Amino acid sequence: MTVTGIGGLFVRSADPAARAAWYEEHLGVGPGADGTWHQEAGGTVFAPFPADSDYFAPDQPLMLNLRVRDLDTLVARLEAAGVAVERRAEWDAGGFGRFARIQDPEGLPVELWEPAED
Repeated sequence: MTVTGIGGLFVRSADPAARAAWYEEHLGVGPGADGTWHQEAGGTVFAPFPADSDYFAPDQPLMLNLRVRDLDTLVARLEAAGVAVERRAEWDAGGFGRFARIQDPEGLPVELWEPAED
């Protein structure tokens, strides 16, 4: 018996409808005709971090990492919509691709990842 992928991510929310609308408006993550969001094929990292890690906000139990295409255009669109975007050169230095970070309306850190081309 093996796991074949992540079937969903469920997050408690003070305002589920508003949070879902924010993800759909700003990131295009929303239900399709069958009620689910279908992602493109690609790797998914599952990585528990030490409790004292400073890789993401210490008051948050997790960080959502989303694969993206054309990070620069997405960042420009987010900034134009008033979403604060953080970029750091050291995040892009590891050879894995390019990264930016935002927070959703309830403070969940969201890392946007444009994978390096093979």
